[in-house]
Amino acid sequence: MARAPRRHSPPARGSVAAALVAALVGALLVLLPATAARAAPVLLSQGRTATASSQENYGTPASAAVDGDLTTRWSSAASDPQWIQVDLGAPAAVSQVVLRWETAYAKAYRIELSTDGTHWSTAYSTSAGAGGTETAAVSGTARYVRVHGTTRATQYGYSLWEFQVYGGTGDGGPTLPGGGDLGPNVHIIDPSTPDIQGQLDAVFKQQESAQFGSGRHAFLFKPGTYNNINAQLGFYTQIAGLGLRPDDTAFNGDVTVDAGWFNGNATQNFWRSAENLALNPVNGTDRWAVAQASSFRRMHVRGGLNLAPAGYGWASGGYIADSKVDGTVGPYSQQQWYTRDSSVGGWTNGVWNMTFSGVEGAPATSFPNPPYTTLDTTPVSREKPFLYLDGGEMKVFAPARRTNARGTTWSNGTPQGESIPLSRFYVVKPGATAATLNAALAQGLNLLFTPGVYHVDQTIQVNRPDTIVLGLGLATIVPDNGVTALKVADVDGVRLAGFLVDAGPVNSPTLLEIGPSGASADHSANPTTLQDVYFRIGGAGPGKATTSLVVNSDDTVIDHTWVWRADHGDGVGWETNRADYGVRVDGDDVLATGLFVEHFNKYDVEWRGERGRTIFFQNEKAYDAPNQAAVQNGSVKGYAAYKVDDSVGTHEAWGVGSYCNYTADPGIRQDHGFEAPVKPGVRFHDALVVSLGGNGQYEHVINDTGAATSGTSTVPSTVVSYP
Repeated sequence: MARAPRRHSPPARGSVAAALVAALVGALLVLLPATAARAAPVLLSQGRTATASSQENYGTPASAAVDGDLTTRWSSAASDPQWIQVDLGAPAAVSQVVLRWETAYAKAYRIELSTDGTHWSTAYSTSAGAGGTETAAVSGTARYVRVHGTTRATQYGYSLWEFQVYGGTGDGGPTLPGGGDLGPNVHIIDPSTPDIQGQLDAVFKQQESAQFGSGRHAFLFKPGTYNNINAQLGFYTQIAGLGLRPDDTAFNGDVTVDAGWFNGNATQNFWRSAENLALNPVNGTDRWAVAQASSFRRMHVRGGLNLAPAGYGWASGGYIADSKVDGTVGPYSQQQWYTRDSSVGGWTNGVWNMTFSGVEGAPATSFPNPPYTTLDTTPVSREKPFLYLDGGEMKVFAPARRTNARGTTWSNGTPQGESIPLSRFYVVKPGATAATLNAALAQGLNLLFTPGVYHVDQTIQVNRPDTIVLGLGLATIVPDNGVTALKVADVDGVRLAGFLVDAGPVNSPTLLEIGPSGASADHSANPTTLQDVYFRIGGAGPGKATTSLVVNSDDTVIDHTWVWRADHGDGVGWETNRADYGVRVDGDDVLATGLFVEHFNKYDVEWRGERGRTIFFQNEKAYDAPNQAAVQNGSVKGYAAYKVDDSVGTHEAWGVGSYCNYTADPGIRQDHGFEAPVKPGVRFHDALVVSLGGNGQYEHVINDTGAATSGTSTVPSTVVSYP
């Protein structure tokens, strides 16, 4: 559907006063004691949904009074009465309201409480308001808190820099502590640790072929030099350095992924990561033979990089970002690959689709022969948050946003970004409930999931701007009873990274939502980012979800995701792990860099927002469609892998591919892999479709353009430019 025009950006953030307030609030939250005593009041309103009776202009919305920023404000129309209210998300024991008035304040007003947003009780009233900062003691249980102004002190409307509600987290229980140890499945290593290789080998033995197991592990190496290391990575294993730059933690050795467990076939080497390390490979070349959901981030390879398994068996694609490879990258049998904001000494070949953006040393565009698609820069990028040691203190580094990026963030000096103490994170360990996670978020903490599998019986609600939700060791969230696992409010700068959402047996309408339906705030200066966040429906057991990922917020950046309806494992079948849609984008100005979406019953991707952009898309249609009728879309044969809605006027995509392997009925036909309105602003570059061994065929590449695939030769049909 058509989108409303974009609003102007709010005033710039970051004043000294705002920074001091944020620092003081953060410090208070950190220092609150974690005892069995009743909690000291915590800030409940920040980042919550706020509404008001009126708004003076486009730049003074109600949300600006609960964003923690003393440079933004809500202001009303110049009449009486007026009100502003905040939804705390759940009933809370409210004890204090702080009003930080701008010059236009209230002479007379009431503070009112409600549990349902309809019936209100007065908790405080005055007819002698003094302006400035006013603090009112209140008492009661409320989900909604309202300031109801009845008499203005000036000729202008009411105007609040901040409307802050304090109280308990719902039951008056103890305040949740930040920080703490990272649990038994985070292996923190320093150069003096005994038998490092033995620890690595023991976990690899457990995880090498445990594709759908429950084991989760993270190896974190303190800065220093490590000799004679060969870190072989199996499923659900993360290895990372704890320096601020990759060269702070150096291996004289390798980080290895191969495919011996699967007879030399690397197409199922999923769910693992290597980050923030420098490697001096033993034989000069490191081997990283992976498939989807395996990230290679912030790495420095002082030699070459081989992306194929020993014997050059099948390999089906991967992702590199913010990395430097001094030598040559050899993909060999890798069918497709995406590399972003990196530096390479050379690149040897390509099978179907090799895509680069912002990569120094990348080959020039020459699709389809060789199949290189190269963008000089990446329009918007912000690297994944990561743990590091600052002296002896564990912190999370949140890299800064870049525009038109090229090369790594770290090669030319200290990276830009924010360091956040671990004490500002609730460290999530197995057994934690969704209620506890929501209490931690309401308290102002970020979330750090330690390696494990987490069942949630209610939605995790991320309502505060700039919240970080970071997983270690492919931490896995399973929604129970058909709930949505996680929802993000329409706020600035949320960062989601490093975890897997695994659908439960009761159908969830969605697995993750970024912004509510109809979200329209401008986040261009500080977008929400989704990085190394993966989705799975079936495989580890029965799972169902109508739509996996829904993006409603404008300006969101999706940076490397694999959204997968399982084609093998347990709980797999056309109706057994039913999942109609993979990704739906309704937000405007959304950018996807590294979008992997596979096997959904209907559309794998539906894009309905304006000015969307995708750099690299990899897809396979569902293997298990029983017959043509099962995938018939009205008069259209098959659902497109990537559909741009007819209402969209501007959209652009580079380096996109779709493959069919209809093993249940090889006679199935797809009219096309890509479907889009025929408009000058809707453009595709370097698109391809492939029939794998003749199991199904495509009639065209995009709409009615592009030759049909045919026979069993597995040769792509390509379109260099559309229209």
